[in-house]
Amino acid sequence: MLPDSLPREIAFHGVLLPSVAALFLLAMLLGWGLDRLLAGLGLYRHAWHPSLLRIALFAGLFAGLALTVHP
Repeated sequence: MLPDSLPREIAFHGVLLPSVAALFLLAMLLGWGLDRLLAGLGLYRHAWHPSLLRIALFAGLFAGLALTVHP
């Protein structure tokens, strides 16, 4: 059972959006920042497939954020 402090929908200019949509955008921003950091440090040289690492980074961030709202 979810407490009342965690909304499932967010009102944005009269349109109800799922809270996961906001978390998706937050995960994109965090993923972009981490991607720039990892690229600046040159850590993608050690990855077998940098694109898969980027997708896995985003998926992990999004799943972690989504679990805070939908446990």
